[in-house]
Amino acid sequence: MAFTTPAMRHRLGETTRRDGWWINPAAMALTFLVFVVYAAWAAIQSKYYTYGPPGAEHYTYISPFYSPPFQEYFPKVAAFKFFPAFWVVWLPIAFRLTCYYGRKAYYRSIMLSPSACSVGKGAGRGYNGESALPWILNNLHRYFLYLIVVLVIFHWFHFFQAFNFDGRFGMGVGSLVIAADTILLSLYVASCHSVRHLIGGSVDCFSCARAGEARLKAWEGVSWLNQYHNLFFWASLITVGFADLYIRLCAMSIWTDVRFF
Repeated sequence: MAFTTPAMRHRLGETTRRDGWWINPAAMALTFLVFVVYAAWAAIQSKYYTYGPPGAEHYTYISPFYSPPFQEYFPKVAAFKFFPAFWVVWLPIAFRLTCYYGRKAYYRSIMLSPSACSVGKGAGRGYNGESALPWILNNLHRYFLYLIVVLVIFHWFHFFQAFNFDGRFGMGVGSLVIAADTILLSLYVASCHSVRHLIGGSVDCFSCARAGEARLKAWEGVSWLNQYHNLFFWASLITVGFADLYIRLCAMSIWTDVRFF
């Protein structure tokens, strides 16, 4: 059985464990870093990316990094010394960084605090809570949730738009890519701990509360989804990055969107 002595707990990475404890945090760190580098590069591009069939009057796909399209709704504001993606990407970044599972994931994989159970995290790196800057900002998570719901609504709008090929129903690979991104993002948000708390966190007796039976069923449904919150976190992180890459390359005529009908 793995264990650590008091002295070993002060040495970063020190452990008696013989299993591959480092594989999971290393994989998480690599995924985080690849996404951050790609998202940072994509976010500083001077244009936003949409794609439509040749000769179409309206675009069919829009990158999730630019949804909702502030460039169309508020052209004067959106053009004010910021890259187009700035108006969108800050919100999902803030939501994920303050996410309860997200904190655990990057604390362990990036900050090694600790990287795994019974693995030393170094001297002077004890847990001091989230009562001081910058960690106190994690308490804003529930407020980012309210805003991210608006973003999810726009994603669903663009989900249906992805099957609209210049006024006619159709489907391409891009339609499926956007569908995967929209569905997984919705599941990630719906399984959020804060959503679960909003529905039933302040209720001691569902049978005594207004609409208690409906709230109980909703709470049970969100609680079931919450078991897979970590899966939805990573899956939605990967699909949003791939959706942007796919639409970006189609718009640049590097890839050709395959139409099924």
